[in-house]
Amino acid sequence: MTTTATKDVSAKAGRGSTRTRGLIHWAKGQYPLYILIALLIVAALSTDSFFTARNLTNLILQASVIGIVVLAQFLIVLTGGIDISVGSVVGLAGVMSAMIIGGASVPLAIIVAIAVGVLIGLLNGYFVAFRGLEPFIVTLGMLSLARGLVYTFTEGVPVQPQAENFRAIATATILGFPLIGIIWLVLALAVWFMARRTVFGRRIFAIGSSPEAAYASGVPVKQTLLAVYIIAGAMVGFAGFLLASRVGVGTPTAGTLYELDSIAAVVIGGASLRGGKGSVLGAVFGTLIFGIITNLLVLLNVSTFLQDAFRGGLILVAVVMTTVHFRSGKKKTVLSIP
Repeated sequence: MTTTATKDVSAKAGRGSTRTRGLIHWAKGQYPLYILIALLIVAALSTDSFFTARNLTNLILQASVIGIVVLAQFLIVLTGGIDISVGSVVGLAGVMSAMIIGGASVPLAIIVAIAVGVLIGLLNGYFVAFRGLEPFIVTLGMLSLARGLVYTFTEGVPVQPQAENFRAIATATILGFPLIGIIWLVLALAVWFMARRTVFGRRIFAIGSSPEAAYASGVPVKQTLLAVYIIAGAMVGFAGFLLASRVGVGTPTAGTLYELDSIAAVVIGGASLRGGKGSVLGAVFGTLIFGIITNLLVLLNVSTFLQDAFRGGLILVAVVMTTVHFRSGKKKTVLSIP
């Protein structure tokens, strides 16, 4: 009896020790969270306007649209790819949603925006997966094509939708919280579930780690890549509608530089541009970090040019921190091999 009890105590102690080590390991890798907390402290000390209800609402409204684009970029980066066409697709989807049938129906506008994103995602995915082209080159061409179509359709003039409730989604709130922010968080949960709790998600990580090994393991690499680009395109197209809804018009310049912001947010969130590493929570933190910095610099009346400098510096810091984190992880893995 004594021996059995001793074994039970030892087993429980072992499980507790394992959980503690796991928690410590998790905490060491959560530098995006620490950056976010530090930014909130700086914001509180810098200005009294930051933690006002109006400013926080504006922050959520601004972060939600780019946050959805970041989720799309995150999925593509997990596969080892990159999509620099997302900003132009946001602009094209927003304009088309406001233009088709004069933007008279909000449900139709949403369908049109998502269809635009799906079509472009299908094209990108086909060229990357089935033609073997580099994602950067494919999406670079799509960036120019989509933005060119925007200016061709609009001639540089914003498109005014006819639907009176076109801005309803962007302006609605639930218990005081912006509906658009709830949509972003729901999509984040959906992407997390897909990436971490489904076979499809495991295939995405496998492809990002090694396409050859994934193929040898029976993963349908081409079909999975195509599906990832289509899903990402659908989210980017929907983000285009939400941005148009928030502004109230289909703006030809909408989504400008979203490609850089989304990539930076994914990297700041701890994802590796080589693929196979990253988390949805990190992508959300990266989005909030960028949103808070932009918001705080505006509140402090910092020059737009200096804002770009801050943004670039933050990207460099994030890349360095990510590189150090991954290298330290590799060293620990190597040392643990007998």
